[in-house]
Amino acid sequence: MTMAPEEPKTETPVPEGHVKLTIDGEEVIAPKGELLIRTAERLGTVIPRFCDHPLLDPAGACRQCLVEVEMGGRPMPKPQASCTMTVADGMVVKTQLTSPVADKAQQGVMELLLINHPLDCPVCDKGGECPLQNQAMAHGRAESRFVDTKRTFPKPLPISTQVLLDRERCVLCQRCTRFSAQIAGDPFIELLERGAHQQIGTAETADVLDMASRTSSGKPFQSYFSGNTIQICPVGALTSAQYRFRSRPFDLVSSPSVCEHCSSGCAERTDFRRGKVMRKLAGNDPEVNEEWICDKGRFAFRYAQAEDRIRRPLVRDSSGVLREASWTEALRVAATGLAKARDARGVGVLAGGRLTLEDAYAYSKFARVALRTNDIDFRARAHSDEELSFLATQVVGTPQDDGVTFAALEKAPTVLCVAFEPEDEAPIVFLRLRKAARKRTAKIVHLGQWTTSSVRKTFGELLACPPGGEPAALAALASHAPDLDAALTAEGAVILVGERAAEVPGLFSAVHELAARTGARVAWIPRRAGERGALEAGAAPTLLPGGRPVTDAAARAEVESSWGVSVPAEPGRDTSGIVAALADGSLSGVLVGGVDPNDLPDPGLARRALEQADFVVSLELRPSDVTERADVVLPIAPDVEKAGSYLNWEGRRRPFDITLENTGALPDCRVLDTLAVEMDADLFTQTSAAAYGDLARLPLWVTRPPFVPVAASPAGRELDRGQVRLATWRQLLDNGSLQAGEPHLAGTARRAVARVSPVAARELGETVTVSNERGSITLPVEAADVPDGVVWLPADSDGSRVRATLGAGHGAEVSIEAGGER
Repeated sequence: MTMAPEEPKTETPVPEGHVKLTIDGEEVIAPKGELLIRTAERLGTVIPRFCDHPLLDPAGACRQCLVEVEMGGRPMPKPQASCTMTVADGMVVKTQLTSPVADKAQQGVMELLLINHPLDCPVCDKGGECPLQNQAMAHGRAESRFVDTKRTFPKPLPISTQVLLDRERCVLCQRCTRFSAQIAGDPFIELLERGAHQQIGTAETADVLDMASRTSSGKPFQSYFSGNTIQICPVGALTSAQYRFRSRPFDLVSSPSVCEHCSSGCAERTDFRRGKVMRKLAGNDPEVNEEWICDKGRFAFRYAQAEDRIRRPLVRDSSGVLREASWTEALRVAATGLAKARDARGVGVLAGGRLTLEDAYAYSKFARVALRTNDIDFRARAHSDEELSFLATQVVGTPQDDGVTFAALEKAPTVLCVAFEPEDEAPIVFLRLRKAARKRTAKIVHLGQWTTSSVRKTFGELLACPPGGEPAALAALASHAPDLDAALTAEGAVILVGERAAEVPGLFSAVHELAARTGARVAWIPRRAGERGALEAGAAPTLLPGGRPVTDAAARAEVESSWGVSVPAEPGRDTSGIVAALADGSLSGVLVGGVDPNDLPDPGLARRALEQADFVVSLELRPSDVTERADVVLPIAPDVEKAGSYLNWEGRRRPFDITLENTGALPDCRVLDTLAVEMDADLFTQTSAAAYGDLARLPLWVTRPPFVPVAASPAGRELDRGQVRLATWRQLLDNGSLQAGEPHLAGTARRAVARVSPVAARELGETVTVSNERGSITLPVEAADVPDGVVWLPADSDGSRVRATLGAGHGAEVSIEAGGER
């Protein structure tokens, strides 16, 4: 019997830019430059590690990932760290699965790491979700040969008000130091000392650390991203002051969620126990926030558990006192009052920028169907007609695939930030800009008033101009900054414009003209989470859902066909118009969706308008200035107690499900739906799913109105002696209502100071008073590269509530003088 000849084996072709190697006897093709530990992961082989993290630069600090390596048929003299070695053609790798040498090396490293590690797993916050525990069981020895006394330190060491350090648990993996220096750009936490005394601390030099106490006299760990070091710490060395000793991981129930604090729409994980949220962690979403979130998104969730939270409807009785009422009574009173006000001189709707897409749609539909008006606006901040024209032309209805994305930012050769402070207004955008500048040498340019931390940490360039001078600066770009002008013509260049642009007449027009001339793509990044969704939902005075102009008969016809009712054809009033109409009696009533009057352009006028209104209905979570003036208060559910979605600044829908069930709290969309029924109207928004389905049934509207440019204000008049121009924006951590009840987070807020030029700082002394006819603000002085004749104040921080105190904003003229008591 003859055997058939064997067919020759065909070699697998190696693509260009790749290499072929063998791992545990299996051939694998990997891209050049890939780390061995990543290649093994793709094969399904998990090599133990502590210091390695896919988003951090390799360090080779813990040595736990040792493997046996052969090159050119010759084994290397000792095991190699797979987290720092890149793949090579013909390399032969043996992991702990096939190599006794690698397995013994890993066991030896684990024994070394455990020599001084305390056996306090039962009380450690990391216990139950600890990589050290897991890997000690899988790759460690059953017995320790160490019989001496373990090293100890006083603990915990508070390196900030929200991050606590147990130094004896640290395995010196350097994840925290690398994250701080590489990702966040806040190199305040670092390795100190040497040898057996090496430890993590916050000092820039070892001699300032008080080794015998629980305090550090070095720089505090002040970072907007410090909570990420807690999450990526592979042991219990870094813990949260907010969460410490509050729960065990195995007692928690986890739910995927979306951050409600800014327009990035970060993926999160919410952990709760017995109906109460215990902590939030960053979710893994490579397309949006990767594995990071800011401290505001991580720690600012206690507002939903506040003792003063409104849980039952309130109705103002004949004596002028708010009393608790049943839902039936409150809805009946609200419906009767709104109907009467509607039939008199009309009702305006202040929707606010914190709404989910579905809730914003319910407000939009309620205004048109139940109140028969286009007097609705989501912009509870400074705004302008120019801004709304820009949004209607370039933002609303733009598919995510056609717009700027996080990935596009990372790949952009040049990014120009206009009226936008990324670290304060969109922290994850800031991280992408820093990553683009650090990894891809992108050029980041900031048009602003001084070299902020965003400018420094993105290795950026500042185009300094006085507040209000931004349109002129953009118009003169070709002559004053020809290199930047040319860079914006490159493929992939991006212009980011923030909501502060609405305070500068002509700035949106200048951005529009610059983009048209250079071909750069434009992205609008609002500060609040719900603004992009509210825009798409039609919670605006000139736009119906999908960006349909209210003046366009065909656009109205589509909406009327879907809703089954007629829609008003006249453009409505914006937020300022609604407030002014209430104040002068042109409107009878107002429906308010969680708006703080202090955020409005003129808080004093807003309060007078609410007092003047015949009927006020407020949908809110906690008492506010609106509550004091409301006739009916209807409580609504926070994000953790409802389902819904946000549209982030990219236009990407970020859905989330309910986390805490059976709390009895109702979302805005259901409250408005029931209220509309009381007014003989149907919204069909009983649930968020129903509301989104109703919105999604509207066909796409692709026609865009032309942008109507606005001329920039003429050059400001010559200021009198003692007069300056005000620059201002909100810091990430400030007096925002969603940060209430979290003292640990408040402790890391940046100090409120008045920034002036070095010359002015010398003249003014240690403190300065900024004032106008409305009031005054006194703050410590700090010199910065601010243009002469300009002062910068934080917009809503302790001691500096600019809108509430001065009734003014970015670009206003104010008086300045030395001294004064805070």
